Amino acid sequence: MTSGDIAVLANPHAGRGRHRDLLSGVLERLGSAGHPVRLLAAAGAEEAEKACQRAVTEGCAALVAAGGDGTVHLALQAAAERPVAFGVVPMGTGNDFAAGVGVPLDPLAAATGIAAALASSHLVPIDLARARGTDDEIRWFGAVLAAGFDAIVNERANRMRWPRGPRRYDLAIFLEMVRVRPRLYALELDGVDHGFEGTLVAVGNCPSYGGGLRIVPAADPADGLLDVLTALPLSRRAMTRLKPRLRRGTHVTDPRVRTFRAKQVRLHSNGIIAYADGERVGPLPLEITCVPGALRLLR
Repeated sequence: MTSGDIAVLANPHAGRGRHRDLLSGVLERLGSAGHPVRLLAAAGAEEAEKACQRAVTEGCAALVAAGGDGTVHLALQAAAERPVAFGVVPMGTGNDFAAGVGVPLDPLAAATGIAAALASSHLVPIDLARARGTDDEIRWFGAVLAAGFDAIVNERANRMRWPRGPRRYDLAIFLEMVRVRPRLYALELDGVDHGFEGTLVAVGNCPSYGGGLRIVPAADPADGLLDVLTALPLSRRAMTRLKPRLRRGTHVTDPRVRTFRAKQVRLHSNGIIAYADGERVGPLPLEITCVPGALRLLR
């Protein structure tokens, strides 16, 4: 194992700050692995990514993301396909990636597990998804990429300046639900055409997004495949009835919902901005590829 330090990307605002007081305890437990621990300084997302890249290039023993899925997403850009150990301390609202890869959802327990795994050089290979746009820019994601109604809602919410907090997302859902309409999607799975007209499409490496909504419940981040879900045109009433079933993952039995598995996904629809791990990825079209064992997880 590398003899460098443990670089920690922490978001004190993750989970609306409810775990902020635990950060010192998390850092103390990480230090029990016998490596120096340092917090990466970053004023925003771009700086955070650059700080992670520098830490990996300089030979840190481990890169740890302490926050929610957004914090994990930023750190993954530096750790994917790199010979660095990666740890997750779930301190966000949803923590879908942490749940999907079997990390304890208690922050202190997760930090203890990371330290033990680092001390014993126990690394678990985890798949990641690589999304490539028409500009050839690559973004990695660990949980789920959304490119349907849910992505449209995210884009709307991010453009809104009022209200703040979760009410903004609720208002965005209401505004988009009023004008929901099916869209034409070009979808190619491992070279086979599966184009459709519909309302939802998700590409998952892990089962859930949005804080436990099991959109692709059978997804396994260690099987070398992506799980893809599509939904045929849904009315506002049908979408309202389907949403409670997402928490249990039973929506996949609805005849309007289809699921697939593929190593490579090509996806396009006009005017759609894709979101992955809850973060803005960019406009379709995208080519999404499962990269087996792209992450060396401390667990």
